[in-house]
Amino acid sequence: MTDTSQSLDAKLDSLLARRDELDHLLAQGSGDIAALSKEYAELRPVCETIEAFRASQAEARELADLAADPSSDAEMRALAQEERRAVMERLPALEHEVKLALIPKDAADSRSAIIEIRAGTGGDEAALFAGDLLRMYQRYAETHGWKLEILSASENDLGGLKEVVAAIKGQDVFARLKFEAGVHRVQRVPATEAQGRIHTSAATVAVLPEAEEVDVQIEDKDLRIDVYRSSGPGGQSVNTTDSAVRITHLPTGIVVTQQDEKSQHKNRAKALRVLRARLFDRERAEADAQRAAERKGQVGSGDRSERIRTYNFPQNRLTDHRINLTLYKLDQVVVGEALDEVLDALIAEDQAARLAANS
Repeated sequence: MTDTSQSLDAKLDSLLARRDELDHLLAQGSGDIAALSKEYAELRPVCETIEAFRASQAEARELADLAADPSSDAEMRALAQEERRAVMERLPALEHEVKLALIPKDAADSRSAIIEIRAGTGGDEAALFAGDLLRMYQRYAETHGWKLEILSASENDLGGLKEVVAAIKGQDVFARLKFEAGVHRVQRVPATEAQGRIHTSAATVAVLPEAEEVDVQIEDKDLRIDVYRSSGPGGQSVNTTDSAVRITHLPTGIVVTQQDEKSQHKNRAKALRVLRARLFDRERAEADAQRAAERKGQVGSGDRSERIRTYNFPQNRLTDHRINLTLYKLDQVVVGEALDEVLDALIAEDQAARLAANS
């Protein structure tokens, strides 16, 4: 039988005991109900996994006893032995689920996210690819019932995106999309290429957990707010009033600009929303030096030589270089249909790495 270690068993016992304690406290209505309810909601699925594993362990022991019972007839013992084999085959997977459930969760996983896409090396083609990435995330969000809102966008003359910042609201958005952060490289024949040559260009993606006001305290004295007239592609004026806003966070030097709204007030609110997310991400990164190094390596400069993923259109091939995953269904990925195959593999790889680190 697959048995957990004594230390793991003790940990499982303590989690079940805490679940029961929370149940009792909530039934009595004592303590901080909101905090207790949140803890209970997070602990309940973990405990259900533990109980399923232990129930199978107990069933396997009972069937072993029955199979070895000399007072039972031969047919009954054979049936018990067969059922025990089936239970034993399930136990390793259940134990794995228990260990996964015990891995410390990223507190931001359940949050909505701010996604920033910027054209990198490749000029107009890079901007067109940035637009393709935005549409991929838009369609992916639709399939998951999430809401995507464009906070700011800067287009080039061909309709591509030099930069776009969007908020994606929904449950567990950050958990699903955080591995999209990095340099995305595209290989294809641009529409403007007369001789059919394949060009390579890149775009960078940053994914930040959306922050609430309580997460980040922003002092007015720490902000410099400049207002100016909005401009469109090529620099032409698109607004006759000073509605565009540039906010500089003086302690960190972070700058956020917003000009998409005609109202200065709305632009200011959107800019503060993005600033809050960037500051929250900065705080998380500073608290975890390893994560900071990973983010720096992923986002990089947008140069062609750096990449986490390659989109090769002539071969209909997508390759994620972090996990050596190759799919020949790029057409399905870029419309959001097969992106889950990539994300599921990345999440599984991350879980395996964290499981090894915690074992």
